[in-house]
Amino acid sequence: MSNEKKIPYKIYLEESEMPKAWYNLRADMKVKPAPLLNPGTGKPLTAEELSPIFCDELVAQELDDTTPFIEIPEEIREFYKMYRPSPLVRAYCLEKKLDTPAKIYYKFEGNNTSGSHKLNSAIAQAYYAKKQGLKGVTTETGAGQWGTALSMACSYFDLDCKVYMVKVSYEQKPFRREVMRTYGASVTPSPSTTTEVGKKILAEHPGTTGSLGCAISEAVEVATKNPGYRYVLGSVLNQVLLHQSVIGLEAKAALDKYDIKPDIVIGCAGGGSNLGGLIAPFMREKLRGEADYRIIAVEPASCPSFTRGTYAYDFCDTGMICPLAKMYTLGSSFIPSANHAGGLRFHGMSSTLSQLYHDGYMEATSVEQTSVFEAAEQFARVEGILPAPESSHAIRVAIDEALKCKETGEEKTIVFGLTGTGYFDLVAYEKFNNGEMSDYIPTDEEIAASIAKLPHVN
Repeated sequence: MSNEKKIPYKIYLEESEMPKAWYNLRADMKVKPAPLLNPGTGKPLTAEELSPIFCDELVAQELDDTTPFIEIPEEIREFYKMYRPSPLVRAYCLEKKLDTPAKIYYKFEGNNTSGSHKLNSAIAQAYYAKKQGLKGVTTETGAGQWGTALSMACSYFDLDCKVYMVKVSYEQKPFRREVMRTYGASVTPSPSTTTEVGKKILAEHPGTTGSLGCAISEAVEVATKNPGYRYVLGSVLNQVLLHQSVIGLEAKAALDKYDIKPDIVIGCAGGGSNLGGLIAPFMREKLRGEADYRIIAVEPASCPSFTRGTYAYDFCDTGMICPLAKMYTLGSSFIPSANHAGGLRFHGMSSTLSQLYHDGYMEATSVEQTSVFEAAEQFARVEGILPAPESSHAIRVAIDEALKCKETGEEKTIVFGLTGTGYFDLVAYEKFNNGEMSDYIPTDEEIAASIAKLPHVN
């Protein structure tokens, strides 16, 4: 019997094989990501300046560029055991449907109540908030996956959770909102009249459907004005990529178990949490010259920060009250079209991933949402999982790469991240099935207008 036949449909790791430490990708980067800057002074932010916004331990993780592995606290590992290790699945049915010689694997992160990978960092951030003796946390959420995960984590640790949800998603995804409320979170559509920055944004953009940048501004304002609260973020930050490294560490361990080496690793990219987590151990080998992989970031054509953005310092929020990060950005005033049905709405990209992309260690592509939903339905019909719109960006490119293998006859191995399920995204699926979904791609003029407002940093 050949080794091929011995590979199971789903590769599970034993509980004892679950990572005991997160991997800090920055430790192996020769060129470190540029530091966060204080928007007032233009100088790198210190731990003392960040501590009023983030939990103390998370500040330390955010600023750590040198420690390769950071131990996962036992209480977090015990929580992880409820849904981790997550399976690495061979997409045999999809391969057959495509008639491709390519081997396709996906790391499935939707097998928990929150329905996505976001819980990996939510539980860590809630743990550190509880450990610090805080009353609660504030956050933003786009499609609602992060808000759902955080509300679940806060419920577990008996913390108050205040969520500012992008207004268009608040209206399009009422069931995601209700899951958050079921776990005890308060959910406010953003921009709102409950904060000063929200009022300002509404005055400047009447009738706006919101953006992650807007919601971040509101959540940060509330956190800094209420004693006993801190702000937590579900993507973009170094600390979040650190926590999400469990995805890639497990995926690589499962592949290594059967001596499988991927040729291509694909992840959807909004702010960078899933992508950074999935590629972490593969990028480690690439950075250290131990192996090579083709790594592809996939973003929506309606919010294309990698592929059409500018690499520069920018505000992480629309209200311009957060630190400045050097990243690929469309400008903090950029607001994606309301026609954009999924998450991946952030105007910028993780500074760590931005540096790696800038240095040529990975590539990026953007895809239009109708083609994304075509891929989602194709996947659902043969693999039996209704994927989240975000995950479906990676599915789209995985299918495209597999079809290229069909043309060339190459037997490449493709791994992509299936970040979560799409059962709360049925309004978007309904629009696609009814032929009511269209593609909106921002014009060069729209992006240029937003880029023109970038802060001037020496």
